Amino acid sequence: MKISVKVDYACRVLIEMARLHGTGQLAQIDHLAKVESVPSNFLAQILSELRNAGLITSKRGIQGGYMLARPPDQISLYDIVKTIDGELLEFSGNHAGRSGRKLKQIWGEIRTALDEKARAYTLDALAAKDVVDMYHI
Repeated sequence: MKISVKVDYACRVLIEMARLHGTGQLAQIDHLAKVESVPSNFLAQILSELRNAGLITSKRGIQGGYMLARPPDQISLYDIVKTIDGELLEFSGNHAGRSGRKLKQIWGEIRTALDEKARAYTLDALAAKDVVDMYHI
């Protein structure tokens, strides 16, 4: 499994939208691109995919922008990755050979655990104020 740049960017802009959620403020591409260091031309493509998947909505016009389609606690990392790249862990369909079935079972168990963990992280938790690291002597 490798997290693509596209997934990383999608997560970052959705976390910023989660920060704006409930304020009545829409997120504009320029703002998202600047605060999350995402190229705006690539961002437009990502936002289109997120909108088509029903994770965000958009409003056109001078006062337009983007906002989450659901509350931040109802959008998980799993939802984002699945939208942008598909399954979190994919394996080939070839399970032949002496070890094929056992290996398929193990990869399936790993995928299940990974999916569950990704579902546990929602945008509301990711958008929460950063906790300052404390150092104990």
